[in-house]
Amino acid sequence: MPFLAQYSNPHLFWLMLAMASTLAGNLTITGSVANIIVVEKVRAEHNISFSEYARAGVPITLLTLMVGVLWLKFFG
Repeated sequence: MPFLAQYSNPHLFWLMLAMASTLAGNLTITGSVANIIVVEKVRAEHNISFSEYARAGVPITLLTLMVGVLWLKFFG
């Protein structure tokens, strides 16, 4: 908690931390248990590699984080 004293708006910091940690789970297969479950379920039909997943995960994560930061900036 003393760490938060340096921020002018600790509530906004907590919102940004929660948003970033949630959305960052989209970045890689191991970022979320749900990602691992889906990759394991489709393995019989298609083997999804780490790099193949990252080709979609990285842009999606960056885009959703940018939208989230803008949302918090203007509405948070």
